[in-house]
Amino acid sequence: MAGGLFNRRDILAYFIVAAIGATVQLVAGSLFQDWFQLSYQQALLAGYVIAFIAGFFLTKLFAFNAKNSAKTQREAVKFTLVSVISCLITVYGASFLYDFSVQEFQIATVIIPFSVKAVNLNKLVAHTTGMGLSFISNYVLHKTFTFRNTGFYERLKKLLNL
Repeated sequence: MAGGLFNRRDILAYFIVAAIGATVQLVAGSLFQDWFQLSYQQALLAGYVIAFIAGFFLTKLFAFNAKNSAKTQREAVKFTLVSVISCLITVYGASFLYDFSVQEFQIATVIIPFSVKAVNLNKLVAHTTGMGLSFISNYVLHKTFTFRNTGFYERLKKLLNL
């Protein structure tokens, strides 16, 4: 593993890719909640799924220098497994934090300047905190598992072929 687990180049590249994914997730989740009257948890999940698709390709191409890898199918399977863990952290972590904030504090909202869009700050803080925790988990797992040959994929294929 060139440069170790927490080398500056990989962290910066992954942060930029994750920031794009987080923006997609926040915007999509907000729109789903507003347009389709989804619950907070459903909107988190829907936003996560949309960001997941873009995230794989961006992570493969830019974050861990795996664009020339001939193991895209293997990496996609491993990326999906890591993303399921990340999704649980994001969705249930954010939901827990939001519920806690509503019980302990009052709901705070602000109107985005020059718009009519009201932003629930409790949801925003809970969501971004959940994504932050997910970011740490994702970085470590993608760096040490997804874009690295661990033998896991071969064992999984063997198990599925039984």
